[in-house]
Amino acid sequence: MPATPSQQGVDDVSERTQQNRSEGQSPATKAGRRLAAQLAAQKAAEAKRRRQAWAGGLAGVAVVAVLITVFVLVGGGDDKPANQADSTPSASASAPAPGEAAAPPAPQLPAGADPALGSKPTVEAGKGELKKLAVTPVIKGTGPAVQKGQTITTNYVGVFYKDGKEFDSSWKAGQPATFAIGVGQVIPGWDQGLVGVTVGSRVQLDIPGELAYGNDEAAAGGRPTGPLRFVVDVLAAQ
Repeated sequence: MPATPSQQGVDDVSERTQQNRSEGQSPATKAGRRLAAQLAAQKAAEAKRRRQAWAGGLAGVAVVAVLITVFVLVGGGDDKPANQADSTPSASASAPAPGEAAAPPAPQLPAGADPALGSKPTVEAGKGELKKLAVTPVIKGTGPAVQKGQTITTNYVGVFYKDGKEFDSSWKAGQPATFAIGVGQVIPGWDQGLVGVTVGSRVQLDIPGELAYGNDEAAAGGRPTGPLRFVVDVLAAQ
C-alpha cells in the first residue's frame, strides 16, 4: 500500500537521522569541532607570536651585552684621567744594577756651600816623613768657625799616609759622623786640627801616629797605626 504524505515526511526525517548516525556525527558536533579547530589555530598563532617576541627580546639583550663588553675592553681599558700620574714604578729609576752596590744618599750641605762637598774626595798618599800635625785647606767654607766643645757634623775619608790605602770613610757608611770636638771624643789630631775651621770647609789633616792611634800595632787593638791622612768636610757646628 503506498505511503501517505505525512508518512513520507516521517520517513524522510528518519532516513536523514539514520544517515547522520551512520556517519557518527550530528550537526551540533560538526559545528563544535569547527569552533574548536578555529580556537586551536588562534592559540597556536598567539603562541608563535609570543615565541617570536621572546626571541627578539633575547637577541636585543645579547647585542647590548656585546656592545658593553667591547666598550669596556677597547674604550675604557687604557684611558686615565688627565690629572692622574702613572703609579707604575719606572725601570730606569735609581735602582742599582745586579751586583752593584746602591749609591749612598747625597749629604745635606750648608747654605752657600761649594757643591763639591756633595761628592766623595779622592785622597792620595803623602810624601816624605810626617813629624807634626798639618792642616791644609782644600775648600774654604763661609760659615762660622768651629769652637771647642761644639758638636760638629762631618764627612771624612781616612787613608794611610804612606800608601794612600783607605781604612775608613763616612761616605761608605752613607751617613755623616757627628761628635763633640775639642773634648777628647776623637783622636787628638782631630781635636786640634778642626777647631777654628769654618763650616762649609774641606780640610786635609796629616796626623802623625802619636796624635792618632799610635805607632804600636799590638797596642792599637786593630785600629790603624802610624801616620794617617784624613780629608774632612765640616757640614755643621752647634
